[in-house]
Amino acid sequence: MTAQPRLSIGLPVYNGEEYLAESLDALLGQTYEDFELIVSDNASADGTEDICRRYAAKDSRIRYIRLPRNIGATPNHNHVLAESRGELFKWASHDDLYGRDLLKRCVEALDERPEMILAHTGQAVIDGDGKVKVPYEYTLATASPDAPERFRSLLFEPGGDDFYGVMRTDMLRRVKPMDSYHHADRTYVAEITLHGPFHQVPELLYFRRDHPTRAERANPSKRARCVNLDPRRAGPLHPTPRLLAEYVWGFASAIRRAPLSPADRRACYRHLAAWMTSRVRPGAGERVEDRAPVDPDRLTVSVDALVAGREGRQA
Repeated sequence: MTAQPRLSIGLPVYNGEEYLAESLDALLGQTYEDFELIVSDNASADGTEDICRRYAAKDSRIRYIRLPRNIGATPNHNHVLAESRGELFKWASHDDLYGRDLLKRCVEALDERPEMILAHTGQAVIDGDGKVKVPYEYTLATASPDAPERFRSLLFEPGGDDFYGVMRTDMLRRVKPMDSYHHADRTYVAEITLHGPFHQVPELLYFRRDHPTRAERANPSKRARCVNLDPRRAGPLHPTPRLLAEYVWGFASAIRRAPLSPADRRACYRHLAAWMTSRVRPGAGERVEDRAPVDPDRLTVSVDALVAGREGRQA
C-alpha cells in the first residue's frame, strides 16, 4: 500500500464472526491493491475483535478501530467514511463476497468516465452457504445524464445496491451524512444520484449475502431496524409514524440540497409527489433479496471461481 492509498474501504461490523474472515479474504485478495481497509468494530461481544487483529497483523492495509461502545450501524458507517484518506471510497459489509476484479473494474470505470461519480458491478444475492439465491439484472436508469430521470428511476424501480459501489470521496463529503430513519440508505443514495450519474460494470462481481442474522432479518419491524441503526432511536420520541415521515422528508431535503437547476428541482419534486401517491401498490420499493427466489441454474458463472481467498486462506 502507498503512503496515501487511492481507495479507502470502510467496513463497519458488529458481532460478525460467522462470515467476517471470508469477507476479509475476498477484499484482501482483490487484483487492485492500492487501498486501505478501515474496519470499525462496534464493540462486538463475539470473536470479531480476534479475527480483525489477526488479519491486521498480517496485512498493513488494514486499519482496525474498536469502538468503546455500540454507537449503532449508521454512526459506524459514517465513522469509517470520516476516517478515510483515499480519493475514492467504498463501503463493504462483513458478510458479503466480492469477485477478484471488482475494485479494479470499478476504479477503471471511474478513471475512464470522469463524469461518473459512482461505479458498481453486477450482483447476485447468495445464502449463508454462498449459493446463489437471486441473480439480479440491474435496470435502474442511474447512468442517465438527466438528474430527474436518475431520481425518478431510483424512486420507482425496486432493488439496487449502489450504496456499496466505489464512489468519489469529494462528492460524499458534500452529501449530508446518512441518517437512521426507515430506509435512510435509499434517501442517501437518492441524494448521491442527484450529484451525478452512476456506471454499472457489466460483470457479476458482487455477492450480497442474505441470512437469518442479517440486520434486516434479525430486526423485522421498522422500529427495531431503526434502533439497530442508531440506539438513540429507541423510546417514545421516535414512533413509527415519525420514522416514515422522516423517510419522505429525506427525499425532499435531498432535492433541496442538491446542485440542481430550478427546472430539474421542480421535476424531481413532481417525481416525488407521484411516488408518494404510488405507495399503496403491493411490493412497491421492495428490495431485490426480498423477492421470490430465482432458479440459480439460470446463472452461468460460478461464485467460487470469481471470489478471491476461498481456498485455505483463513487467518
